[in-house]
Amino acid sequence: MADIQGLAVLSYHTPHFDVVRPGQFVLCAVSGERIDLDDLKYWSAEFQEAYRGPVEATQSILRRREGAA
Repeated sequence: MADIQGLAVLSYHTPHFDVVRPGQFVLCAVSGERIDLDDLKYWSAEFQEAYRGPVEATQSILRRREGAA
C-alpha cells in the first residue's frame, strides 16, 4: 500500500483492532474513503479490511459470495 501521510495500519480482531502503525485514519476497502480512527466501527477480522459503514461491509460480503459461486 502507498505511504499516505496519516494512514494508520491496523490488525483487525473481534471485537477490537490493534494499531500496527499509528495514524489518524484508514481507508475503506470498498469505497476507498478515509475513515478517522475515532469513527471506525465496521471491519472484518477475517479479511483484514475496514469499512465506512454497514452498507460497505455488506457490499464486501456479497462481492465475496458472488466470487465464490
